[in-house]
Amino acid sequence: MLEAAAALLSSGGPSAVTVEAVTRTANVARATLYRHFPSGNDLLAAAFNSLMPPAPAPPEEGSLRDRLISIVLAQADAVSQAPAVMTAMSWLALGRDLEGLPEPDHTRSADSPAITTLRERIAQQYAAPFDVLFDSPEAAELGEVDRSRAIAMLIGPLVLGRLSTLPDFDYRECAFAAVDGFLHVQRAAGRANAATTESAGA
Repeated sequence: MLEAAAALLSSGGPSAVTVEAVTRTANVARATLYRHFPSGNDLLAAAFNSLMPPAPAPPEEGSLRDRLISIVLAQADAVSQAPAVMTAMSWLALGRDLEGLPEPDHTRSADSPAITTLRERIAQQYAAPFDVLFDSPEAAELGEVDRSRAIAMLIGPLVLGRLSTLPDFDYRECAFAAVDGFLHVQRAAGRANAATTESAGA
């Protein structure tokens, strides 16, 4: 059933993953599907999760700038080569009551474990490589890093650019600018915090 749902999702998007289509493709009864997946939304969340690529591995060598650029470019490539990530994010953000995915009454409540897992998997997809780098000794110069804001600053422009139809968009140049801007702001904040700490201790 999960393989059938993933195949339908890949070929036709979320709207193709109806309970009827999945049960027909997998040759199972609706009752059998609901024994494994409490709702159509749980099935779709599981299908999205099965299509997620692994998070890019951060490089182990190079300057802090070079390693950040490498991670940002890898994330940009993942966006363009694995659209399931972006589609899943849109699905979660826009609301999950899609036509063709009838929900039993008892499932219309807070996020189910399958949807929570999908949310966590997407967050991990973006955060994991940066967490490794920001936790490394080389990143100590940056001081305390707001991880969510850093990821938004570093990946946000690339995601927008990769999803846009701008003909002259240079994603490599954008990556360099995003990393240089982040490092400039973060280093300045680190120096200011250090100066404040020194003044307080004097």
